[in-house]
Amino acid sequence: MKRKNIILTMLVILGMVTFLDRINISVAGSAIMSDLQLSPSQWGWVQSAFILSYGLMQIPMGWLGDRYGHRSVLAMIVLWWSLFTAFTGMAGSLMALLAIRFMFGIGEAGSSPCSTGVISRWFSKDEVGKAQGYVWAASRLGGALTPFVVIPVMAWVGWRAAFYLLGALGVVWAAVWYWYYRPTPQSIPAREGSTDSKNMVTAEDSSEPSAASKKGWVRSPQVWLLCVMYFFYAFGSWFFFSWFPTFMELGRGFDRSELTYAVAVPFVMSMIGNIAGGHLTDRLSRRYGLKTGRKALGSTSLAVSAVCMFLAAFIPGKMAVFVFLSLCFGIFDLMLPSAWALCIDIGGRRAGTISGAMNTAGNLGGFCCGILFGQLVESSGNYNLPLYMIAAMLLISAALFSFINPEKSAKLEKLN
Repeated sequence: MKRKNIILTMLVILGMVTFLDRINISVAGSAIMSDLQLSPSQWGWVQSAFILSYGLMQIPMGWLGDRYGHRSVLAMIVLWWSLFTAFTGMAGSLMALLAIRFMFGIGEAGSSPCSTGVISRWFSKDEVGKAQGYVWAASRLGGALTPFVVIPVMAWVGWRAAFYLLGALGVVWAAVWYWYYRPTPQSIPAREGSTDSKNMVTAEDSSEPSAASKKGWVRSPQVWLLCVMYFFYAFGSWFFFSWFPTFMELGRGFDRSELTYAVAVPFVMSMIGNIAGGHLTDRLSRRYGLKTGRKALGSTSLAVSAVCMFLAAFIPGKMAVFVFLSLCFGIFDLMLPSAWALCIDIGGRRAGTISGAMNTAGNLGGFCCGILFGQLVESSGNYNLPLYMIAAMLLISAALFSFINPEKSAKLEKLN
C-alpha cells in the first residue's frame, strides 16, 4: 500500500475516533440529565460549551498545524481531547461538565483543519474531494457506532465508564501517528521505496496564486461567502451531533432498544453521502470544471435536505421522522466533501487555516443551534418546532453555496 494511502487510512480512523468521542455525550444525554438533574435549557448549554471552544479554536489550531507541522500538532491535540473525554466521566455537577466539555472542544478543534492540511500535502487537486469524502464518511461511521458502544456500556456499568473507554482509543492513535507520519512525500527516504512524490502537485508546490496568500484570505469575498454558507449548514448538521438522540427519545417516543438503530441509520446514510459526494465532486470537477463540480452538487444537496427536514417536522409518527431525518442527513452530507475541497481550492498551502475559518463559522452556527433548540423546547414544550427553523437555515445555506466560485477563488483573486 502506498504511504499516502496508509496516511489516509489513519485519518479515516481519526475521523471515527473524533466522532465516537464527540457523539457519546449525546447518546448518554438523557442518563446524564437525569443523574445530574439538568433541565433541557441547561443541557443545551452543556452541548454548546463544547461547540463554543471547538469553534473559537479552529483557526488557531489550523494555523498551528500549518506552521509547526501536523505530526506533532495532531498527536498533541488528540492526546489532549482524549484526556478530557475521560474526565467527562468524572463530572459531578453542571459547572464541572461545562468546564470539561469546553476544554474537550479546544482539542477536537484541530482535527478537521489539520486533517485537511495533511490531505493538501499528500494528495493532488483531483484527489482531494475523494480523500475528504472518506475522512468525513469515517466520522459519520463513528457516529453510527457510538450508540452500539455507549448504550451497552451504560446498561452494564453506567454512562461514566463509556467515557473512560473511548478516551483510551485516542491515546493509542496519537502514539501511532507520531511514530509513523512524515510531513510530505518528498521527506520520505529513498530507501523506503516511496513513489508517492511522483507527479504529485501539492498545495506547497503550486505556483498558482491563492486567495489565501499571506493574510489576504481575510479580505477574500469567496472565503467569507464560504464561511457564511457553512454557518447555516452547520446550524442544521449540529442538530444530529447534539440534540438528535434526545429528540428521538423524548420528542418522538423512541425507547432505548429502538434508539440504537434510530440513531445509527441516519449516520450510516451520512457516511454513504460523504463517500458518494467525494467521488461525485472530483468526477464532476474533472469533467465540467470546479464551478459545477463543487457548487452545483453542494447547493442542490442542501436544498433537497431542507425539504426533508421540513417533512420530518410536519409529518407525525416514528417511522416518518426516522425516514426523513435519515434522508436529510445523507443528502446534505453529499455536499460536505465539496465544501472541504473548496478550502484546498481556495487556500492552497494555507488550507488548514482556511478550513479552520470555515469550521469556526460552522461551529458558531452549531452553538446557536444548541442554545436555541433547548430554549424553544423549554418555552413551547414542542420538540418539532426547532426542526422548521433548521429547514430554513439549510435553504439559506443552499442559496449561498450557489454564489461560490472556486475557479475565481483559486485563479483570479490576488490578494496580498
